Amino acid sequence: MNKITNEKIIETAEELLKNNSDVTLYDIGKELNITHAALYKHFKNKDELWTAVLIHWFDTEIFNKIEVHMEYKEPKLILKNWIWQFINAKKNVYNINKRMFILNTQYIDNRPIVLREVLESSYATINNIMGYEDNDYKTAEAIMSVFSVFIIPSFAETWNLPDYEERFENIWNLIAGGI
Repeated sequence: MNKITNEKIIETAEELLKNNSDVTLYDIGKELNITHAALYKHFKNKDELWTAVLIHWFDTEIFNKIEVHMEYKEPKLILKNWIWQFINAKKNVYNINKRMFILNTQYIDNRPIVLREVLESSYATINNIMGYEDNDYKTAEAIMSVFSVFIIPSFAETWNLPDYEERFENIWNLIAGGI
């Protein structure tokens, strides 16, 4: 029998979710050949598991597909490129796998505090690019908030409009002097 790890549980949950949005802990346990109660040795409750699944999905499908292009030399240009990649990665996930995108969106809509946890890697990247020292990520969060029309799923239907890049440039030009 293979050792059950947090990663294995998360991957199993994600795989099951691809075909059924009503996955239960029992379903995950059954797939792993363990009891659903054994899952509590790895995650303190169902919400902690689903948050871990969401973060894993976000990191795999969005965050890990973004490259930091240090060749631009100037932090603002590196940041602009990184944000452009970020919002396009999110747009691509929406266009390619709407079902998982919507499922994850519904989870966050019911637990808005989880969004901050999901975006923490993004905030850390912004801090790194810009050399910000704030450990609470207030500046990075403010920057990402400005681009909310490209990040918040309720705007997803606008992500495929022909003026998408122009709208991004307009917002970037508004904030570039202040970052």
